[in-house]
Amino acid sequence: MSIQRKSIGLCIVLSIVTCGIYGLYWLYCMAEDVNLVTARPNGPSGGLVLLLSIVTCNIYALYWFYRAGDDLDRQRVDQGQVPGHLGILYLLLAIFGFSIISCALLQSELNEYAAA
Repeated sequence: MSIQRKSIGLCIVLSIVTCGIYGLYWLYCMAEDVNLVTARPNGPSGGLVLLLSIVTCNIYALYWFYRAGDDLDRQRVDQGQVPGHLGILYLLLAIFGFSIISCALLQSELNEYAAA
């Protein structure tokens, strides 16, 4: 299974137009893609991330954004690239109400690993 490149602009527009419902699907997809990129088959599945985010009123999503960024930073280091402290960036953006920007940046990072 490989990661598919997603249009960030389209994902943002669909999230806004559907009043966040597409954003939930996008979160699910990103969680699954992060597990594929980081080769963590025992990581939290997209369904679990989505469920815990809903049940905890998005508190789990804050943790997940940090964890996903941290895992992608480790992946960067393994490939010989410079880490970008992505976990802290995604967390701070989400805390201050810019979760959609965190999603866009995370998707941009995942698109780097997508099959061309």
